[in-house]
Amino acid sequence: MTDNNTRTRAAVCGTGVLLALIFFFAELPLMLLIVPVVIVIFGIVAAQEGMHAAWYGMLNTLGIFDPAVLTREEKENYAKNRHSFWFGETATAAALAAVFAVPAGMILAGKTGSMLSFIIAAMIFLLLFVFLPKIIQRGMKTDTETILDLFGKNEQVKKVFWSVFIALAGIVFAEIVDPAAMQQILGTMAGM
Repeated sequence: MTDNNTRTRAAVCGTGVLLALIFFFAELPLMLLIVPVVIVIFGIVAAQEGMHAAWYGMLNTLGIFDPAVLTREEKENYAKNRHSFWFGETATAAALAAVFAVPAGMILAGKTGSMLSFIIAAMIFLLLFVFLPKIIQRGMKTDTETILDLFGKNEQVKKVFWSVFIALAGIVFAEIVDPAAMQQILGTMAGM
């Protein structure tokens, strides 16, 4: 991240556009384009401190953020942008989990059918979403106490976890109640 506001915004928006192109050329479901759209909107409307806080959240998830390098003024500014920090943490945790869950789902789809592969991939995603960032932070010996003092506990992880869990439970329930309707919904979501 740079102190130049225009460069920072261009980098964030460029990341969103690049991610959208990757999703498009990989022929992933169009519903996933929500992620790059959110990144581009974040790059346009967020304040400089908010973007920096999100960047530090991403680095914190990877275990490479050291809050000791921040000045007192920076700590006060970034502490006001807790939601941006949490957004960075949550987005990075989701990306890390998806790196493992999506290929697992694709491999299993040919062997077990789409519904069972989705359930297994979603379970892998949920486990990695919660535990992988914590394992990385422990391995890198991140000073989590200072980060918790500065930004507090991330309530967004709990919200995302339960949202995905409830959506998964709804899909499983719909598959049991009316499999034909559920296959049509999944086909629409997958862009088939």
